[in-house]
Amino acid sequence: MRTIVLNGWAACPELWENSHFPRERLFSYIDQMDGLPEAELSRHGDAVLVGFSMGGSTALRMLLDRPDLVRGLVLVSTTPCMMERKDEGWRGMSERRLAALRMGTILSSEGDGSPIFDERELDRGLEYLRTTDIRSRLVEYSKRVAAGELPRIPVAVMQSERDGIVRPANAEFLMSVFPHAELTMVPGGEHSLPATIPDTVAKAVAECCAEAVRLFEERGANEA
Repeated sequence: MRTIVLNGWAACPELWENSHFPRERLFSYIDQMDGLPEAELSRHGDAVLVGFSMGGSTALRMLLDRPDLVRGLVLVSTTPCMMERKDEGWRGMSERRLAALRMGTILSSEGDGSPIFDERELDRGLEYLRTTDIRSRLVEYSKRVAAGELPRIPVAVMQSERDGIVRPANAEFLMSVFPHAELTMVPGGEHSLPATIPDTVAKAVAECCAEAVRLFEERGANEA
């Protein structure tokens, strides 16, 4: 089963260098805003999506748009809505915290010529994070799966217990959408889990791919 990795905002590809699992492509957050992962999925078909942070949001959108092609999800430090919604009791980032994250990233990447640290691209990514909220679409998707209108797919959710960027409540929401998902709660507040628990991430990807193949073959046998 093919795997596609979707990286987080301002995340370097080296983040994944110790997560040893086969992958077709690794898409930066800039690639995601340019629609390249969707084009890859449409061109080559079935895949398991591995998304970190903003990349997890992209993976969820791709599932909602193409449930016929997404065969599994591994969601690492993922949120369907980054910003806080006080009127709804949704804990997320405040505008002040987002501005501090932006400034910290710019200062720490000074002198790095990588396109992922270009201020215009960083701001474009932050605008995506600021405006994207796919919670209601995910709830509707979950209802359709429960009703048998859409197939159930394997999902793994990985979240730090005290992550200050993506709150643990996000994992609770994702588990309500994907009640059969495998949840891994990691002690501490680390956000960049692909770098800190690479073997755990790789194991989750392998198990998700194996289950995706099993379910795909089972559906094919039933249809035959």
